[in-house]
Amino acid sequence: MTIIDTLSTELEKDKQHVENIVTLLDEGNTVPFIARYRKEMHGGMDDQTIRLLADRLQYLRNLAARKEEVKNAIEGQGKLTEELAASIDDAKTLAEVEDLYRPYKQKRRTRATIAREKGLEPLAQLLFTQGTDCPDPLLAAASYIDAEKGVTTAEDALMGASDIIAEDISDDALVRGKLRELWLARGEVFSTAAKKEQGDSVYRNYYKFNSPVGKIAGHQVLAVNRGEREEFLKVSVETDRLLALDLLLRLVVKKPDCASTEFVKGAAEDSYDRLLAPSLEREVRAMLTEKAAEGAIGQFALNLRPLLMQPPVKGFVTMGLDPGYRMGCKVAVVDGTGKVLATTVVYPTHGERQKRECIEKLKTYIKKYDVKHIAIGNGTASRETEAMTVEMLHELGKGSGVSYAIVNEAGASVYSASPLAAKEFPDFDVNLRSAVSIARRLQDPLAELVKIDPKSIGVGQYQHDMPEKRLSETLDGVVEDCVNAVGVDVNTASAPLLARVAGLNAATAANVVAYREENGAFTSRKQLLKVPKLGAKAFEQCAGFLRVPESGEVLDNTGVHPESYRAAEKMLELCGYTKADVKARNLGHLMERLHSYGEERAAVACGVGLPTLFDVAKELKDPGRDPRDELPAPVLRTDVLEIKDLKPGMELKGTVRNVIDFGAFVDIGVHQDGLVHISEISDRFIRHPSEILSVGDVVTVWVKEVDEKKNRISLTMKRK
Repeated sequence: MTIIDTLSTELEKDKQHVENIVTLLDEGNTVPFIARYRKEMHGGMDDQTIRLLADRLQYLRNLAARKEEVKNAIEGQGKLTEELAASIDDAKTLAEVEDLYRPYKQKRRTRATIAREKGLEPLAQLLFTQGTDCPDPLLAAASYIDAEKGVTTAEDALMGASDIIAEDISDDALVRGKLRELWLARGEVFSTAAKKEQGDSVYRNYYKFNSPVGKIAGHQVLAVNRGEREEFLKVSVETDRLLALDLLLRLVVKKPDCASTEFVKGAAEDSYDRLLAPSLEREVRAMLTEKAAEGAIGQFALNLRPLLMQPPVKGFVTMGLDPGYRMGCKVAVVDGTGKVLATTVVYPTHGERQKRECIEKLKTYIKKYDVKHIAIGNGTASRETEAMTVEMLHELGKGSGVSYAIVNEAGASVYSASPLAAKEFPDFDVNLRSAVSIARRLQDPLAELVKIDPKSIGVGQYQHDMPEKRLSETLDGVVEDCVNAVGVDVNTASAPLLARVAGLNAATAANVVAYREENGAFTSRKQLLKVPKLGAKAFEQCAGFLRVPESGEVLDNTGVHPESYRAAEKMLELCGYTKADVKARNLGHLMERLHSYGEERAAVACGVGLPTLFDVAKELKDPGRDPRDELPAPVLRTDVLEIKDLKPGMELKGTVRNVIDFGAFVDIGVHQDGLVHISEISDRFIRHPSEILSVGDVVTVWVKEVDEKKNRISLTMKRK
């Protein structure tokens, strides 16, 4: 099968569509651009499917390249046969290719290497072949006694021959493949405490743990790996030795009644114990780790997407509070666009007098700047800061209309200490920058979170144990997809936000900002072509995702790509509308008129395919729409709960903060996220919590159990 055939079969997608995507990727088109503006070419695949295809394409191309490298290397040794070349070409994985290459690899000096140097390879081949004459091993070995080569007895010769046979068996691709299958099917992972008196630790559940290789969960693999690395655990993978030896002997013993059979059996047993078992254990652990890492990275990406796509609380003056004890609570007030209006530091935890001073000062700010929302970071001293905030809101009265939300501040300190924050707020203390970030996270989570390395946002499991490059690539792809799904105002966006737009990078984004600062606001999309180093290809990729509200061309402030402007104009003409109607949002009957005219007929008249026709119509009907507005709004509170207030059976609204393999953590407003175990998420069986829940979901939960001493809250989503 060709790579295109393989991708088409694996993804269950039309072969022509797959081929089109591969061509588009090879031409340098970005995933968001392909997903949004080339639907006719790929049948409407979404960005995640296209990224999956791109990842798999890279793997298959690397596999094909490795096959050629291996064949060339073996050919260079004069040992490449047609049969071996065909086996390499038919290999489906890199592991299979490496198994086939293993006998021909340059090896370090081994016991078998030394035996070959002593001229014992013919003896090993004679005994291993188990031919018709079936020579007695001792008699055959006598011919190879050579004191000069260090072979002083027949036993010495047999020992060397055994080493050669053991290595040849270990290098046999069929043997390794069959035994690997056995280890994966019948192997077990074991972990025990590294020391007799280990004491209590986060790894206590793994002090006496075992699980079949095929059933161990990804989070368990990552946990035992870390526990081993930190010297809390000893970890091994084992399988039934007798079962493995039985399989091995069936593969290597050709004539049970041959005089050399027992000798071959001994060499095979040595091969398994000394070479195969340790090697397969390492392989299986590596496979489990890779699979667990891929699963964790996939879950991280799954959690990151809804976090970035949280609905913004737009257009309101917002106060950000970054709680703290010794250094006080940092305060920043920002206007509806995120511009900083005021900053200060208060000390609500330093005594009753200081708390009163804090409340009075913040009340003054609220009245002066007409603050509508307060964003409180969920870090150190958050509980006390929330209590102070609720006391202040009670004093302001319900008529004030002020509410608050607890904001996940993960990564805020990373941002505030970054060169980007220093450039954005050169006159601000690091801690005050963090307060600004917290306020803006409530106003527009996406625009603020793109300034932070996605790995620092804190919605993953064991992210520090993941392959750095793979994790970054995956998360960067999620950020890019989210930014482009929402669209970006070219005249207000920061450089980090612009850098995530399809077709742009850090350098061109900086150039866009510099051009804007030098020449004033952009007044058209075409003006982007004047930005240094932003050429025609970059413009093609980015134009549809950039909005220009100040443009005289109303389509410049929609998701309609410039290449489809004529199609949009023709559609308006066919349906009896004008661009003025688009600006006035007066296209309430557009879809009905389009249907009356005939969608396929309209597509032909507009010169586009049906997918593009419908996308253009959607944009014209609701120009500048934000997909995040369709999601449930964040939970805004006016009162506080404490863990002591919780009682079993109590019904609460909460926000999903993290989704992991064994459940989900939900913020119910008591400063300690409650755990909904996977068994408590749904009445129906689910394999993973992500089947039901996503980060940012607003859910109804019931308190199941509360442990104040351990600060643990168990929740359920099953109505009792």
